Amino acid sequence: MTDQAPAPQTDSPDIPGKPTSASRTTLSHIMTHNDTNLLGTVHGGVIMKLVDDAAGAVAGRHSGGPAVTASMDEMVFLEPVRVGDLVHVKAQVNWTGRTSMEVGVRVLAERWNESAPATQVGSAYLVFAAVDADGRPRRVPPVMPESERDKRRYQEAQIRRTHRLARRRAIMELREKRAAEGYED
Repeated sequence: MTDQAPAPQTDSPDIPGKPTSASRTTLSHIMTHNDTNLLGTVHGGVIMKLVDDAAGAVAGRHSGGPAVTASMDEMVFLEPVRVGDLVHVKAQVNWTGRTSMEVGVRVLAERWNESAPATQVGSAYLVFAAVDADGRPRRVPPVMPESERDKRRYQEAQIRRTHRLARRRAIMELREKRAAEGYED
């Protein structure tokens, strides 16, 4: 492992890179009874929407225009969120490709009326595709990691991308094989 930052992408020389801090954001929301599931805790779908909202804002900021959710990886719920919790959703671009970006998200919660530090209650990785007005993919600026943490996140994002692509290839090969054998799915 090297101490050097990942090299910015060279296939986008006409688009200057942006540091991770340029689009990093935090979305905060207090949880109410309207957000609960049948168990009386906050519904996972409510948290997932907040995650997608924050990640979408970051992707749009980084890419300088519209970006759409392409996939969500590893949505992990670590602790339940309760009514009255103030939820903070922190998001940043971890990695960029030619037209796509991985956005990392951390979800923290704290009691609205206590001064205890917030606790991490979830995390997720989302892939966004930048699109033009007609919905076609458009190029994005390379992300420029600033800290050692940003560099680690960039490297981990590259590993997740490799795994996503390998999984997609393996599934397509299996489907082609089954079709060749006469199976209809």
